[in-house]
Amino acid sequence: MSTPTAHQANRDPAIVDRQVAVDANALPSEAELADWVGRVLAHHPAETRHEVTVRLVDVSESQALNRDYRDKDTPTNVLSFPFEAPPEVPIPLLGDLVICHAIVDQEAQQQHKPLAQHYAHMVIHGTLHLLGYDHIEDNEAEVMEQLECQILADLGIPDPYRAS
Repeated sequence: MSTPTAHQANRDPAIVDRQVAVDANALPSEAELADWVGRVLAHHPAETRHEVTVRLVDVSESQALNRDYRDKDTPTNVLSFPFEAPPEVPIPLLGDLVICHAIVDQEAQQQHKPLAQHYAHMVIHGTLHLLGYDHIEDNEAEVMEQLECQILADLGIPDPYRAS
């Protein structure tokens, strides 16, 4: 695991509730997930929400959630569900990430990259979505991808958007 950045040392650490709903090997640890979420939060020092639930799921759960919440009847690599508490309820929960292990594993193999690196990318990508980033419009995608690449580079992970 990498050492925390200066921003991370001056803020509350990321807290991750790791939920495993899939029978698989090589799943990221709670500490790895917290590190990756924390690195995103380090770029957002004003953010007070620092808790994220990360649920690692199988294809059927991913497909059901993607169908029910996005009207896309297919499994996907990561789904982000931001938590919006009423102003009078100060809960530090940023939201939930649901990551489909089979899809992430398949993508890592197809892209010839280590599984842990692809998991880092998916957690960083999903956490940025929890913070309101999107990639529907080209200019938004560029901003989001640049930040992803910067955070991944700090981890020694190559640009996932550059063809290898």
